[in-house]
Amino acid sequence: MVESNLIRPGERVDDLERNGYRIIQNPERFCFGMDAVLLAGFADGARGERFLDIGTGTGILPLLMEARTKIPHLWGLEIQPESADMAGRSVKLNGLEEKIEIVTGDIKEADRLFEAASFDVITCNPPYMIGQHGLQNADMSKTIARHEVCCTFRDIAEMTAKLLKPGGHFYLVHRPFRLSEILVTLTEKKLEPKRMQLVYPFVDKEPNMVLIEAVRGGKPRMSVEKPLIVYESPGVYMPEIREIYGY
Repeated sequence: MVESNLIRPGERVDDLERNGYRIIQNPERFCFGMDAVLLAGFADGARGERFLDIGTGTGILPLLMEARTKIPHLWGLEIQPESADMAGRSVKLNGLEEKIEIVTGDIKEADRLFEAASFDVITCNPPYMIGQHGLQNADMSKTIARHEVCCTFRDIAEMTAKLLKPGGHFYLVHRPFRLSEILVTLTEKKLEPKRMQLVYPFVDKEPNMVLIEAVRGGKPRMSVEKPLIVYESPGVYMPEIREIYGY
């Protein structure tokens, strides 16, 4: 009965294959993809006690990070009230109200919602497209998730630098075509890139994602990890991907 009260018309409940956790999603809005799962697998949750996911959508990153780490307090910040409400209901669905908090708000005003230098770990799966890059969806919720409508990457980096503790870690997933801009912006904001991994759909294809770890105030030196290949053959995941998914 409790579960039925949490599900709205048009929504579905998906199994996350982690700790029995489930997530509420609406296929008509924006559902999480592989990039969020890979980001959760790339991020190191042993870094501290306070975690924030910027642009959390339906709350996938806080749920996955709580499932695979021992971080005791996790927050998700989401500008779209409908998505934030869905994320909050997923938190209740999994009985995680004492560990995960979903906050509705604008990343550009996050320093009014949270104290400066108060997080050990911040993650972000930001909008990838600038302006007219890619096809803008008629559904505004999907457009906001995919395009820099409400904030730019510079906005995200600037606020992350304010909210992270000195030595705190920032993890993000993005598109390789913006890599030079991303690295320059992170460095300008004193978020030193420390680790990078390119993700390839197949071994003989170009990379379509990049995972980056940056440290606030870190010293210049970045390691590039071996490529992450998603598919062994069409529809068949590589062993590393199956492990990340928890299969």
